[in-house]
Amino acid sequence: MANSCLQLSGFLISCLGWVGIVIATATNDWVVMCKYGVNTCKKMDELSVKGPWAECVISTALYHCVTLTQILDLPAYIQTTRALMITGSILGLPAVGLVLMSMPCISLGNEPQSSKNKRSVLGGVLILLVAMCGVVSTVWFPIGAHHEHGLMSFGFSLYAGWVGAIFCLLGGSFIACCSSESYSSRSYQDNNRFYYSKQGGANPPATSSTNHAKSAHV
Repeated sequence: MANSCLQLSGFLISCLGWVGIVIATATNDWVVMCKYGVNTCKKMDELSVKGPWAECVISTALYHCVTLTQILDLPAYIQTTRALMITGSILGLPAVGLVLMSMPCISLGNEPQSSKNKRSVLGGVLILLVAMCGVVSTVWFPIGAHHEHGLMSFGFSLYAGWVGAIFCLLGGSFIACCSSESYSSRSYQDNNRFYYSKQGGANPPATSSTNHAKSAHV
């Protein structure tokens, strides 16, 4: 019962984390760049926000975005962030599906519990991979932007990526640990059941041979 509750909690936390990763991937408010104060930068049209896909300039009466289309000319941290965030967003879908189909309340015919546990472990590992993609991207991007430009503060998208990565890390750990423990305990019970059944099957011949020996002696 405790494993089922932890597995359900891990599934819900992982779903929230995956949504955070998707939001961070789809938006561009990662870092706010400015060399002066906020008001000064707005008046000089130098306050900008940057993400993996575009760089937007914020002024008193203008919000203009320039899409980063020159893929070969982009810095390594932007290209790596794009690749990792897209990979994490795509991996999240099969991961959530695997964990959902391994829930105790869902049964696919006469499927054994060991198969559900293996599927749950695989889903947990995929969610951990999503978390690692989010962690590397959300840590490397602001560092690279700081070295390339003047970094002033973090944006909403970066916070969403951090929260999503942490949630995926916690949820994937819960799912993988609970499923692996339940799988080991199940295998141990099956081995004990086989051992006792084997011992029980060996007892009747011994009893019959003893009775035969007593009748021969009489």
